[in-house]
Amino acid sequence: MKTSTFRTISFFLVFLLCLTSLCISANSPLKTKAADLSDIQGVFTLILYGGRFVDDLERVAIFDKEGDHYYFEPYAPDFDYKVKKSVPDKEVFELAKSFVSSHYAFHKYLFSKILDANGNIIGFELRPLYHPFSYSLDDVIDVYYWLKKDGKVKVTIKLIQPVERLLYPGGPGEGSGGD
Repeated sequence: MKTSTFRTISFFLVFLLCLTSLCISANSPLKTKAADLSDIQGVFTLILYGGRFVDDLERVAIFDKEGDHYYFEPYAPDFDYKVKKSVPDKEVFELAKSFVSSHYAFHKYLFSKILDANGNIIGFELRPLYHPFSYSLDDVIDVYYWLKKDGKVKVTIKLIQPVERLLYPGGPGEGSGGD
């Protein structure tokens, strides 16, 4: 009796472990890799996220390749980003570079290609790198691309936690007047 109970519990635990790992791996973000300017070909919808005010660190340009079955949608209110449609490959990079480089602490940019599960390029990302002495790090933004139904790619953009704490101190237990 004890052996069958142990076997049943073991089977159940292994089943839960497999199910959990399957759920985690099925919902992982798309990968990005370093890109070259020669990779930019075609017509793009340019999504300019952030830059809402002069000192806004969250600035990312996403090049959504038109004509494929993918479309990018920032997980943010409409006023947090601008969309420019039908931008040719000859112009898209310069527009994006002008946007991400407009912060006073801008140092250089990071240009990446966004890949689907099969390794095909579905878009590009241009993001700023800042002078490290300004925020202790040069790359201060986390950007993730999540493939959803019907070719929708949800984009989440957020300051990394150490920089967010530096810019917006306070919160529970930090002398902010909270509980």
